[in-house]
Amino acid sequence: MSNLVPPHGGKGLVCCLLEGAEKEAELKKAAGLKQIEISSRAKGDLIMMGTGGFSPLSGFMKKADWKSVCEKMTLADGTFWPVPVTLDVSKEEAASMKEGDEIALVRGGEVFATMKVEELYEMTDADKKWECELVFKGEGPDSEKFWDIAEEDHPGVKMVMAQKEFNVAGPVKVLSEGDFPTKFAGVYKRPAELRAELEERGWSNVAALQLRNPMHRSHEYLAKIAVEVCDGVVIHSLVGSLKPGDIPAEVRVKCIDTLVEKYFVKENVIQAGYPLDMRYAGPREGLLHATFRQNYGVSRMIIGRDHAGVGDFYGMFEAQTIFDKIPYAKEACPEPGKALLCEPLKIDWTFYCFKCDGMASLRTCPHSKEDRVLLSGTKLRKALSEGSDVPDHFGREEVLDILREYYGGLTEKVEVKMQRAASGSQM
Repeated sequence: MSNLVPPHGGKGLVCCLLEGAEKEAELKKAAGLKQIEISSRAKGDLIMMGTGGFSPLSGFMKKADWKSVCEKMTLADGTFWPVPVTLDVSKEEAASMKEGDEIALVRGGEVFATMKVEELYEMTDADKKWECELVFKGEGPDSEKFWDIAEEDHPGVKMVMAQKEFNVAGPVKVLSEGDFPTKFAGVYKRPAELRAELEERGWSNVAALQLRNPMHRSHEYLAKIAVEVCDGVVIHSLVGSLKPGDIPAEVRVKCIDTLVEKYFVKENVIQAGYPLDMRYAGPREGLLHATFRQNYGVSRMIIGRDHAGVGDFYGMFEAQTIFDKIPYAKEACPEPGKALLCEPLKIDWTFYCFKCDGMASLRTCPHSKEDRVLLSGTKLRKALSEGSDVPDHFGREEVLDILREYYGGLTEKVEVKMQRAASGSQM
């Protein structure tokens, strides 16, 4: 009997990945099916469905699920789920298929899955805007002028508005994990693999630190707080695609390796990676991070300042307070397994304080903003991309050396915009 939190949805790990003879037979069949080119986001979603990371999902959402997720943060059957997982196709592609058809889902010439078409539904611009307002609109200052700037400045909104005219829904059979198992060997882990490692270590109360930026001193501090109050921490970084200007996963993984080697007790920390693209959905994405982390065996999701945020679209701690607004608490869940069991580990704004002579937070440090080094991934990327000096105590020198080497090798730089959250103007 496992001591880990059970997978989300009450059905165990729902894995759609075929292997061995089954996979070979399905690949042979896929060669004769209509091929649909999918986005990078859909590729990541498929791999998560394949490995059980998106349990209990076994395919792309029907309209009833899409609508319920947007409105209520539950699937149509009442299972908690905070962000739509849909597959878009063009009007011409939709016209060429019907319910009951089987199709092959491909990207870059590789077949990632087959899918049985159970439903096709139109997504008008009004439908897309409705989804964006419910999923991406937050309580930050940029949301006061949401539609004036979101289509240009919010990568998640841009992604949804650029989707094709129809969504196709149905169960999938996943046939590939792409290059993640080889490119990130030892870091990329399926949920069952990470669960086995957690059980081998005897952990039950497990925290996860979400990373899409290089690991600076604040991230290190958050992870060490979690180590103090849990059995251990999983530094779980996104190894899928990011927006322009973000730092590639292989560089971030190297930074984490260095930090774990030099600044952590290795027995209390695991580095792992997962294959999703960022959706930049702020608070809703914080909930998604907790939901799929539960499938990896994680019971506590570290949620700090501006978790999964972008620009100034979200309040500083909106990703924390949203956990208090989800449809029902696990104690009141009408059916076992349908509630979110992975709980937030809420931590205040953290920074280095010269007067405290160490890392601190707004809850522990009585000093002024002038005494603090305000830490953020955006601020770090901006300084490094412009060749500016990085303030003392911002990051470990070993990590900064890796990042300077990366930026020094770039031939084309992307402008990094400084948002209010990174500047510390609210502190």
